[in-house]
Amino acid sequence: MKRTKNTLSEKEKELVSLLIQDCKSTGDIQSKLKRLFAGTIEQMLEAEMEEHLGYEKHDVVGNNSGNSRNGYNCKTIISDYGECEIAVPRDRNGEFVPKVIEKRQTRTDEIEQKIMAMYSKGMSQRDIEDNLREIYGAEISQTLISKITDKILPEVNEWQNRPLEPIYPIIYFDGLVFKSRKDNHIINKCVYSVLGIDMNGQKDILGIWLSENESASFYASICSDLKKRGVQDIFIACHDNLKGLGEAINAVFPKTKQQLCIVHQIRNSTKFVQYKDRKAICADLKKIYGAVNLDDAEYAKEEFREKWDKKYPSILRSWDANWAELTTFFNYPEQIRRLIYTNNAVEAYHRMVRKYTKTKSIFPTDDSVRKVVYLSAKEITKKWTQPPREWAMAYSQIMIYFADRFAA
Repeated sequence: MKRTKNTLSEKEKELVSLLIQDCKSTGDIQSKLKRLFAGTIEQMLEAEMEEHLGYEKHDVVGNNSGNSRNGYNCKTIISDYGECEIAVPRDRNGEFVPKVIEKRQTRTDEIEQKIMAMYSKGMSQRDIEDNLREIYGAEISQTLISKITDKILPEVNEWQNRPLEPIYPIIYFDGLVFKSRKDNHIINKCVYSVLGIDMNGQKDILGIWLSENESASFYASICSDLKKRGVQDIFIACHDNLKGLGEAINAVFPKTKQQLCIVHQIRNSTKFVQYKDRKAICADLKKIYGAVNLDDAEYAKEEFREKWDKKYPSILRSWDANWAELTTFFNYPEQIRRLIYTNNAVEAYHRMVRKYTKTKSIFPTDDSVRKVVYLSAKEITKKWTQPPREWAMAYSQIMIYFADRFAA
């Protein structure tokens, strides 16, 4: 692609000419820009002081006005140009409140925005510290970086408690395990995500919940939270059969149909199968979940039993125990089946979260987990602008199969 030369005004050209005088390297230019930046800030502060007092410096109007300039305070600020020392004017009455650089502010908004951007892309605090030192010459400790990123926590809490849609045709449940510190020990923390598809076919992460133990009470608290935030009905809930989750969904949303993830079921079925039999086992299992209807699926299951039950009795034991929830998708046409037979939508989201968090092997606190996962979710969901393929056809079928729930 052909690039065009930057067009500068006459004043800008004059400024550039002055800037590059006596400069022999980009480092010299950077140093001049730093001084220019500090000088600009100081002039802006002088203008603010002039507006505050109501008269220019050395103007006789200020005589006996009741307030006057009272020297300067020296202040070090961190910006894109590194550390700069500036002189902040004072007034005798101590009433001057600067706006361009506020009291106790030591960083410009731009440097904080860069820290947040690097953090949201999955960079560790140590990497951010090194980058700021190498690129901007700014010495910012990991503790200070943590304090800056902590500013996102109120936004995280607001997002986690935001109102939700009253009806979600399809919702997916899945968890992701991170390592975290607790009392000088490394423990596993599960971050549970709920991905919903709304009536317009738009995907959204409805929330993230942290727990040390995945239990029935934990899942019940997730479902209760969804209800409290405005969810009145879920038509179909897709999950991977974690113990207690199905009961929790039934307790809070009793009308919800549940579909267990077929992909998870196949993984569990082939976990202890000998390598030489795995391909044949998978092909015969596909005859079950790939059947045209429930009758054909049951017939294929019995064929599988005759062929493999003596060698691998545990496979169909699991399918039999969960048959009702594994075959929910047979009640619906193909367009809906493709959306609900697997948890792939939320698993794909979690794979993206892993990419953003791969540099963070151990998190120091629960809040650090929340910050990173929330920022990752914000980045990932920016690309969720289109509904799933064939959503229009699937939605028309949903309206038929759940017509009574729309009117409720």
